[in-house]
This record gives sequence, structure tokens and C-alpha cells, in this order.
Amino acid sequence: MADSFKFELVSPERLLLSERATAVIAPGTEGYFTVMAQHAPLMATLKPGIVRATLEGGAERRIFIQGGFADINPDGFTLLAEHATPVEDLDTAELDKQIQNAREDVADAGSAEVKARAEKRLGDLQNAREAING
Repeated sequence: MADSFKFELVSPERLLLSERATAVIAPGTEGYFTVMAQHAPLMATLKPGIVRATLEGGAERRIFIQGGFADINPDGFTLLAEHATPVEDLDTAELDKQIQNAREDVADAGSAEVKARAEKRLGDLQNAREAING
């Protein structure tokens, strides 16, 4: 199966996905990246966003993650998420609450470094919210 690869998405709570995929788009801290069969080995950190996995047969799964780690090797792609929820199961009110909390963290930041981190998290959460909306 040279056109597909093993893809697993794992969170501390559970194994969310273990399938053969033809492509996976993931939210890396340096920007979204796409993994396909025969991808070069790579380790990357992830930011909050939507993972889009195209499975063998053409079905697509969308999963919201809140950061994590990606490991791509000859055996496949393993995504270790800090927290992950299938988009169809996502409580958007909870995400909106996290966005509000991030806004408050920006306003309450005591130093430029803390404020910059809070602004980045806020931006990542807002971008994820926009991706969920369409």
C-alpha cells in the first residue's frame, strides 16, 4: 500500500484514530503541514488547530487538538495530542470559553514575554475556531 500509511492520533484520554491514511494535515507550530506516504522522517511540535485526515477510501476525519507532538517515521505517523476531540463532538461553547480566558490572560500579563505567549495562544484558539466554522 504505497499510497497510504499508518496514522494514529492519541491523547492522554484515549486512542482517537488508528487507520490507514492517504494524507494528514496537521497544525505545526511553524504552520500547517501535510503528511503523505513516503514522507521524510520528521518530529514537530503542534499548536491548537484542526487535524484533517483523509483515510483510505476517501473518508475525512477532522479532529480539534490543543497542541502536542508529531512523529513521522518509516512506520507511519503518530500524533500525540495534549487534548483531542473529534470536530463533530466539540463543545464550541467550551472553546469560546477558552478563547475568553486567553483574552483575559493577555490583559492580565505581567511581562512582555508572558503577554506574547498569551497572545499566541489566543491567536491559535481563534484560528481553530474559524477553521471549525468553515
